[in-house]
Amino acid sequence: MKHDILIKYKPEISKARKAELIPEIQALFDHTTELPGIHAVKLYPNVVERDNRYDLLIEIDMERESLDVYDHSVWHQQWKDQYADILEKKAIFDHD
Repeated sequence: MKHDILIKYKPEISKARKAELIPEIQALFDHTTELPGIHAVKLYPNVVERDNRYDLLIEIDMERESLDVYDHSVWHQQWKDQYADILEKKAIFDHD
């Protein structure tokens, strides 16, 4: 299954800061592949700057039964603790 996280940064986050965040977020999410059933993580920054667009797609390739393990992992908690203040909104979508 793919666990997709779409994020939109707050308006005050500059384009330069958004670019700096990519390797930081990738490094954090790379640790999730240490969890059983999580195979890969890919980040896709948005390439069109418009107010109605999200800024980043985080795609986690995982076994369906690994979602609970991921949700309770230290890395998921760190993601929420470390980055929640700069997010305007996010959307989660799971699919095969």
